[in-house]
Amino acid sequence: MKLCVPDYILSLKPYVAGKPLEELEREYGITNAIKLASNENPLGPSPKAMKAIRQAVEDLHRYPNGGSYHLHESISKRFDVKSENIVLGNGSDDIIAMLARVLLQPGDEAVLPRPSFLFYEIMIRCSGAVPVEVPLKGTSINLDGMLECISPKTRLVFITNPHNPTGSLISKKALDNFVTALPADVVLVLDEAYIEFVRDQDCPNSIDYLDSGKIVVGLRTFSKAYGLAGLRIGFGLMPSSIADILNRVRQPFNVNSLAQDAAIAALEDESFLEETVKLVSDELDFIYAALDDLGMEYFKSQANFLLIKVVKDANEVFEDLLKQGVIVRSMTSYGYPDCIRVNVGLHDENVRFLEALGKVV
Repeated sequence: MKLCVPDYILSLKPYVAGKPLEELEREYGITNAIKLASNENPLGPSPKAMKAIRQAVEDLHRYPNGGSYHLHESISKRFDVKSENIVLGNGSDDIIAMLARVLLQPGDEAVLPRPSFLFYEIMIRCSGAVPVEVPLKGTSINLDGMLECISPKTRLVFITNPHNPTGSLISKKALDNFVTALPADVVLVLDEAYIEFVRDQDCPNSIDYLDSGKIVVGLRTFSKAYGLAGLRIGFGLMPSSIADILNRVRQPFNVNSLAQDAAIAALEDESFLEETVKLVSDELDFIYAALDDLGMEYFKSQANFLLIKVVKDANEVFEDLLKQGVIVRSMTSYGYPDCIRVNVGLHDENVRFLEALGKVV
């Protein structure tokens, strides 16, 4: 049987996530491995979120609140935005897919940095549109280069701030100038998955652009700082005109009951968020000092991970660390064949990683 599938769909390469911890342990014959590869919260979920999940389990035979009313209200209050400016998703990936679906048609263009989150390109190509990739300038997003690539065919521009995988940050002044220069009909998607970890006070915020006259969509997630990656819950902050369109194509009940209740509780648990942010900040400084002692080059980060130059082949270092029960991410597929990306873990995990890295390099 030959299916009639567009070539731009057949050309897609599926997103490849890291292997589960249990599978890697079985494959390599190791035990007590530590995973520092997916930028997850080392503290786990908020205790208040866990309590909310346990309570919500009793009602799993009921459909979720389709409009996620209470979570809308919690986000609205927490970030001082109107409910009509919020769109909820099964992870922020869901909102990226919605944006591509409603704004891109075959032949359109979307501008994005290279490297960046692989799902941007997948969704662009899935719509038959053309990804226009702009290489980074060092480890930073090249905003001037992105502006130069905007054409009459451009519909979307993707920016991550802080950037993944480098951890670099765009300043408020630089982003202000970029937004001002954007054509009025181009939508800027500002992915702020790691914004809670930013230490630089000169960090812009997508909320500041809601009434700017330009179309800016901020993406947030509960997967990182809030520790709810397994529940797949994210949200977008955007002009109500765009939110209205996205809600027309949003799948019914796209946010499950456990995710809704856990997210509400996580937003209320400010002390847990503060504990998470402090842990990441303190441990980043600890890792920086240890890498200095090892004489290794690295890039300071505004996120909960950092990029480390390992001189030798990154895939080889990944394998050697794996054999010692330490899981990191090789950056070869991102265009950094001599770098690994490591997210901050608990202190004991970071010590174990650094000891293993010292043996490997």
